[in-house]
Amino acid sequence: MSDVLDLNDPNLRPMPEGGWSEKIMTLQDAKVIPPTVSAFTQPAGVLQSDGTYCPEGALWRRFRPITTEPDNPETVTQKLTGRWLWGGVLWAHFGHFLVESTSRIWALNGSEEPYDGILFIPKRPRVGDAVRGFQRAFLDQIAPGLPIHVATEATEVEELVVPGQGFGLGSITNGTQKFRDAIHQNFATDIKPDGASKLYISRSALGLGKGGMLGEEKLEDYLRAEGYDIFYPEKYSIETQLARYKAATHVIAADGSALHLFAMVGRPDQKVAMILRRKAGANNLLARNVAHFCNCTPMIIDALYTEWVRGTQLKSNRLSFGELDHEVIGRGLVAGGFVGPDVKWPQATDAERAQMFKDKGLDQRGDFVESPEYARDRLKKLRQARRARRAERDAVTIAAAPSADPS
Repeated sequence: MSDVLDLNDPNLRPMPEGGWSEKIMTLQDAKVIPPTVSAFTQPAGVLQSDGTYCPEGALWRRFRPITTEPDNPETVTQKLTGRWLWGGVLWAHFGHFLVESTSRIWALNGSEEPYDGILFIPKRPRVGDAVRGFQRAFLDQIAPGLPIHVATEATEVEELVVPGQGFGLGSITNGTQKFRDAIHQNFATDIKPDGASKLYISRSALGLGKGGMLGEEKLEDYLRAEGYDIFYPEKYSIETQLARYKAATHVIAADGSALHLFAMVGRPDQKVAMILRRKAGANNLLARNVAHFCNCTPMIIDALYTEWVRGTQLKSNRLSFGELDHEVIGRGLVAGGFVGPDVKWPQATDAERAQMFKDKGLDQRGDFVESPEYARDRLKKLRQARRARRAERDAVTIAAAPSADPS
């Protein structure tokens, strides 16, 4: 059996090389079925007029679709007239919205016929048809004022245009050529660069509960001394975020959703460094996203002294947080040309670490424990360092010992 995927088979995952992920199909009197249960994988999506499932409308994540064929309803009372673009699943989470709710907007690029709007289904049924401010603001950067409709019950659509999934999580994180072209040619073209040339995109204002980094405030102090503007993107409009990202020549960021937005306007001449905040596979996809959209290679700095995880789970997940080793970060940034050559940031002492825990209220809580994996690795490194020092002392002792008189 061949390991080569048939890129034109919509029952197989979308690929950045093209195939069905770059094709467009138009359906008449299609049925859009929203999810009725809140789960990771949900029966929901697009049916053709005769009830046949349209697999091109599914949302894929990595190796499987997370929307699957829904039942064909006996009756559909909601009708939507006009020509609508299938947007897929509308995520309330900023990062997932950027990567998975935008994956079909490439079909707006060069369309000869106008659309009456973009049609989504909610990820969570309880959310209803609400459109959040950042969702509207983002889509206005590529389709100003185009209506957004969120179907909360089965809806018949007079004409539904279903583009392939051109972006997402998995192999498709690279984005298809048509998706990247649409973003580069049409997204945020009216936003002018405005802001500092050196930018640190921080997560510290979000708190540790959202995957933060212990010791990030100290890192901010060090970077300010190196001329960096500390930017908290969640406090600003989409327009301001994009203007700051366009203006910067040097961008350092904690890995997270903000880099997905940066990637959509980033350039090859910008230097980018990503500081890992936990041991998780998502940061690899994030680095690929930046690399393929910006045509540059971001520096990835793994400088976790350790990671703190929920005591009941004992492994890295979206709720765990990393503890930074500033010494390692400093060496990496010096090597990458992000800070001056004389930078030597010290690793936190035990007393400083205890104070950080106290400042965050972690000393009074038993929610988090140190990752067993990191604890083992650090103990192994300490033993190796002790052996190396002992070997060095022994070598010095031998070299200093008087040699025997051959006479």
